[in-house]
This record gives sequence, C-alpha cells and structure tokens, in this order.
Amino acid sequence: MVLSLVSILFRGGLNYGIDFTGGTLVQVRYDKPVTVEVVRRGLDEIKLGQAVIQQFGDAQEYLIRLHQAGEKPDALARDVQAALSKSSGTNVEIRRLEFVGPQVGRDLQLQALYAVLAGMAGILIYVAFRFHFRDGVISVIAIAHDVIVTLGALSVTHREISLPVLAALLTIVGYSINDTIVVFDRIRETRAKGIRKGQNWADLVNAAMNQTLSRTVLTSFTVSLSALVLLLFGGEVLHDFSFALLVGVVTGTYSSVAAA
Repeated sequence: MVLSLVSILFRGGLNYGIDFTGGTLVQVRYDKPVTVEVVRRGLDEIKLGQAVIQQFGDAQEYLIRLHQAGEKPDALARDVQAALSKSSGTNVEIRRLEFVGPQVGRDLQLQALYAVLAGMAGILIYVAFRFHFRDGVISVIAIAHDVIVTLGALSVTHREISLPVLAALLTIVGYSINDTIVVFDRIRETRAKGIRKGQNWADLVNAAMNQTLSRTVLTSFTVSLSALVLLLFGGEVLHDFSFALLVGVVTGTYSSVAAA
C-alpha cells in the first residue's frame, strides 16, 4: 500500500482518462502502416496542444486523446483527419469519435469516489450486522488495501483511470468481500465447535482457513484465468479493465486469507 501511494504521489497523481477530465477521443485508421512520430507531426500542424497517441492493434490504427476539446467535436475530427492525411500522404479514416465536456468529467470523478465509498459503507454495515462491527472495519481495511494496490499498479504501468477501470475496481470490491465473508463464516462455525474441545484461537482460525483454502484457490484461479485471457486476447479497449481486474483478484485473495 505504501509503495502504491508513493508511486501515485510522485507521478503527479492518477492518470485520469477523458472520462474524468474531459476531452475528445479520436480513433483513426491509415491505409498503410505509419509510426507514432508521423501521427504526432500531423497533429502538431493544427496546434491542438498535448495529445496522447496510442497504437490500437496494428501500426495502421491509433487512438488520439485530446484534452483540449472544442465545442464542435465533428469539426475537430475533420481537422484531425485532414492534417493526418496530409502529413502521411495516405488516406485516414475516422473510426470512432467520443467527446466529454470538462464539467461532466469533474462530475464523474466525484460520482466515482462516491460509488466506491458507498460500496465500502454498505459492506461495513452488512458485515457488522452479520458478524461483528470489528469484522466490518477489518473488511473495509482489507478492501481499501485491494483498491489502493490496484491503483498503484495502474500508476506504475502508466495506465489510465477510465469508466471500465472503475467498473473493474467495483468488481474487485465485491469479489474481495465475498471471499472474506466465506472465511469469516467458517471461522465462526469452527469456533462454535472448537470451544467445546478446548482449542485455542490460533488453532481455530488455522482450521477454518484450511477448510476454505481449496475453495479460495480454485475460485481465484478461475477468475484470474478469465482476466488473463481478456488481457491477452480482448483487444486494446479491454486492456486496462482486464489488467486492473487481474491485479485486484490476486490482491483480494491474499487480503481475504492473510490480512482479514
């Protein structure tokens, strides 16, 4: 968690995508392969400010993220298309165009924060009611660990925080608390039987952990395998989502078993 926070702070905060900052995303496809330098040279001619250029699949298709967007995204896309065609000497096709206003981006940042906090508050209330308030606090700490470590991994690998990544974070929260509750429930059941046999607390917890360990490992392996397949073969659009999900499943597993 400390390493993740250090990475986020020293890299100037999280790398929010246009979903949360506002801007225009243009996906273009050239008739022939070109380099990133050719794409950037074309954008420099129309002076759109700093642009993030990402190869999308092969060397003919690129994603261009413009953080300074005009009020007419269609006109902006046409300007980009004309400039890129001129600089490369080949035809350029606009495959996708997305626009998010800056106010909408700020609102989405706040709503994302509220969604995560509301999820943790609901988990705290449920676990406190189902088990004990102490267990609820422990569960929230373990989930906070999972989210922070995942955000740290995104920061280290320079990946963007987008709406699909937010969906992955909320999925991680649900996955982690599900595994934690299974372990807690088995500890409670084992404790009720073990007290009559005079077992101490450490032996009770150890027995409960071993009884649920195979279930935890099999579940984690299945989900990790699915996330890995998405990461390798799901295409560029799903890369950040599947990467966050893969990291979160691993952290959620050991936080439920070892930390909580």
